Amino acid sequence: MTKLDTLVDILKDAPDEVFIQPHNVPDPDAIASSLGMYYLLSQRGIQKLAIVYDQEIEKANSLRMLEMFNVPMIQAKDALTLGTEDWAVLVDAQKGNANITDLPTDEVASIDHHEYRGNNGYRFEDIRPNVGSCSAIVAEYFFENNIAVPQGIATALLYGIFMDTDNLTRGASDLDINMFYKLYSMSNIDMIVELKGNDIAADDLKLYAEAFNTVEIYDELGFLRLQHVNDSLLGAAGDIVISVAGIEIVVAYVERDSGIKISVRSTRRDVLANSLVHHIVEGCGIGGGHDNMAGGFIPRERMLPNRVVDTFIKHRAIAFYEQCNA
Repeated sequence: MTKLDTLVDILKDAPDEVFIQPHNVPDPDAIASSLGMYYLLSQRGIQKLAIVYDQEIEKANSLRMLEMFNVPMIQAKDALTLGTEDWAVLVDAQKGNANITDLPTDEVASIDHHEYRGNNGYRFEDIRPNVGSCSAIVAEYFFENNIAVPQGIATALLYGIFMDTDNLTRGASDLDINMFYKLYSMSNIDMIVELKGNDIAADDLKLYAEAFNTVEIYDELGFLRLQHVNDSLLGAAGDIVISVAGIEIVVAYVERDSGIKISVRSTRRDVLANSLVHHIVEGCGIGGGHDNMAGGFIPRERMLPNRVVDTFIKHRAIAFYEQCNA
């Protein structure tokens, strides 16, 4: 019995609808893996099915994916039938993470590749922190169950792997590499090229320009403060800064009414992004991720009134960096 067989057997007992829920601001990997799971579950007879997420999608390539692949994804506020009698399959996400809203559903399953957040009462879990993308995990479900991959879904999954592993150069596992090359021959590469041309929207350029004016560098460590951006743009800005010669670690952050969102990138094997973000939020927030990219959140009420956000984050990040260099 495969993992998909097990999951389908569980979902057949759902009292009402089954919602696939990625993290709040779905990126290409979350969109592709959600679409892949939607197709797989539909093929296996799960009928009352939808994909739901909580916040606005602003990044250009993510919005283009929704159009290009006809992704049946809706915001939670528009899911009028969503309720406590419904079940949810979390994809590219786990309960308790800062980037996912606890909707009124019963989260019965999680399929993810981020840092394991412990037993959260799922009836099914397939959480592999060593894999670079959730798309690779979902792609494997197709092949191990001998389910043909439609070209559009193959293309979406290929792009999801491409983006989350930065073209197989960031945290890519053997599974990511194997699925990438299996999907490549099935995909529409012209669509990939078009998506690559939609990484940044024209409206984002001003946000990036303002953010890059705030960059401060301490040795190999770069700090980037952004204003009024979502999680996807926060991470994307960090990806650009870490491509600058001499910068090996980037801490990007944005201050919101609810708190401080942090995104970390690292190309140094001895300065792990997930360890760094844990150090920054220790005692006041939550965080997690991979060795090379991670995220965290500090709720507003956990920050002491006399603490300046910029000084607090930079002090903790530099202390961790110096400790790694000792």
